Amino acid sequence: MKDFKVVSPLFRENFRVAVSSIMSNRLRSILTIMIIAIGVTSLVGIQTAINVLVNKVTEGFGQMGANSFTISSNYSFTQTSEHQRQINRRQLSYDQVRRFVGEYDKSAVKSISATALSFVEIKSSSDKTNPTSVVIASDENYLCLQSAGLELGRNFSEEDMATGAFVCLIGYNIRKTLFKESDPINKEVTVGAVKYRVIGAIKEQGSTFGVGVDDMVVLPITNARSIFLSDDTFYSIGVFPKETDDYQSAIDRATTLFRSIRRLSPADKSDFRVSRSDAIQKERDELQSQLSTAALVIGLITLLGAAVGLMNIMLVSVKERTREIGTRKTMGATAKTIEYQFFMEAVIIGQIGGILGSVMGIIIGNITAIVMDGNFSVPWKWLLISVLVCFAVSIVSGYIPAKRAAALNPIDALRYE
Repeated sequence: MKDFKVVSPLFRENFRVAVSSIMSNRLRSILTIMIIAIGVTSLVGIQTAINVLVNKVTEGFGQMGANSFTISSNYSFTQTSEHQRQINRRQLSYDQVRRFVGEYDKSAVKSISATALSFVEIKSSSDKTNPTSVVIASDENYLCLQSAGLELGRNFSEEDMATGAFVCLIGYNIRKTLFKESDPINKEVTVGAVKYRVIGAIKEQGSTFGVGVDDMVVLPITNARSIFLSDDTFYSIGVFPKETDDYQSAIDRATTLFRSIRRLSPADKSDFRVSRSDAIQKERDELQSQLSTAALVIGLITLLGAAVGLMNIMLVSVKERTREIGTRKTMGATAKTIEYQFFMEAVIIGQIGGILGSVMGIIIGNITAIVMDGNFSVPWKWLLISVLVCFAVSIVSGYIPAKRAAALNPIDALRYE
């Protein structure tokens, strides 16, 4: 308790002197604080933006797509110098994908799809979209595999699929362009030269990369096959195994079954491709790691410059306050007290810069969230790292000036002009 009573007044006195010194050198202090703040802003701001981007991409995967996989044509499948049997065409035929859907695990969600038209205009009366829309031919499970839901209307029914009905589902952007605020259900749109009745409007999804569901028209695959698709169409199968199933085991069973459907022997290489959604997530995680590392390097380089600036301002401060230091020592201040005072000045400047930079970083990073229509994010881990880094910068930058001030001879200091 006695030590606390001695230390507390000393702490308050050193804090008061440190703040007074900072205020008396406002310009230099502000510049140093801003250098530190810029370093922290770059670190926290980029990390905040990365968090928003990753959350947006993760949201795009959705709960269903996160554990799904896709079977599609092997576009890289080419002839090599090795002797290799060519049993199948590159395309997966409609009969093959239909057989797979019928024979694979009944509890799994499966969907056959193909691109019917790319980069086309969709029309309704006198209105039309930009030529950026995509027409997808699929079944009633397509939205499920895309983690998309309907805002208005209904999905394809068994009757729609059985009869090849001229009905369609439209994405959010197409709905807003063609029907503004009116109800699109049971209205007609023209796809190519064919009219379709809108039975469902898909909820807004957003698009992180490229064209998303918002710019799509989905047709019953049984209808599209007779109008837009041909024998050269590339079909694909989306599969979402049951929740209790082992993901890798589900992929292995699907591969085995489809190899059998494609009439491949054990010696033949698979002439189709199985794409795992978690492989995309792995690439996303690697990208996030690379961006985080880049942000850390940028922030540390800036903070290194801030450390040099802070050390410089503290050395200049020691030089300018030589007589003050001599006076304090003759009045009984110990070398430790003088050293502690200069340390405190460095720490105060560093922490002010750190707090200012953290606030600026969160604000700038979340501007990205607004632009990308993402959720507000605070990178708590990087905020803690920033505080610790700023504290370390303050200690390192203040060490040499503090030691130099503490080592001054009081007699020589009082004679200093």
